[in-house]
Formats: sequence, C-alpha cells, structure tokens
Amino acid sequence: MTLDYPQPEGVAPGNGYSHVVTGAGQWVAISGQVALDADGKFVGVGDPGAQAEQVFANLERCLATAGATFENVVKLTYFVTDIGHLPAVRTVRDRYIPGPKPAGTAVQVAALFSPDALLEIEAFAIV
Repeated sequence: MTLDYPQPEGVAPGNGYSHVVTGAGQWVAISGQVALDADGKFVGVGDPGAQAEQVFANLERCLATAGATFENVVKLTYFVTDIGHLPAVRTVRDRYIPGPKPAGTAVQVAALFSPDALLEIEAFAIV
C-alpha cells in the first residue's frame, strides 16, 4: 500500500500535517480513542502528555486489529479540551509517526464524555 502526500499549489505547507493524502485500498475507520487502559481506567489524569501516550497506544492496537499501522493512517482528528495541550500531543504523535504526517484537524471542545478526558483522537487509514 502506497500513500502519496501531494502539496496543493497556492496552499501554505501544513505545520505537522499534510493537506492531502491519497492512496488505494481498504478504508479503515478508528473511533475516537481516549486515555483508558485495558481495564477502562483513565491513565494520566490531568496530564495531556501521559494521556496522549495512552491514546496513541490505543490507536496502535486498534490499527493492528485492522491489519494496519500508523504508516497507513491518512487522517487524524484531535479533540482537545484545551488547545494548549497540542504541543504535548504532537510530541507523542511524532514518536508514533516519525515520517510524513497524515492529514489532520484539531478542535478545541468544551468537554468530552468524562471530565478526566483531556483529549480524544480518531483515525482513518487505508490498507
């Protein structure tokens, strides 16, 4: 499976994301993941970096179930309760996705399903 990251003419380059990602194959949608461990307990309450680590670990497990890796991810959507959490999230993301970055959208939300959740990330992949 090969993904392509074309840069649209007349659009400023993305800072840590790609504007366009193309590929052919089976579409995989991963529901938004939060910082819950295998027992359903929150990891890193109050710590966006620790929560991001758990979220990306959960995403990795979900992708593996679909026969995918982060190399197959074409789009990530970040929901954060404070936009100031993004630097910590990006640091973790860059460890899990060291190469070209998928398309991405970041949205600050008033709340997630639990007050302990600081962020939620959903993923779309092509395998």
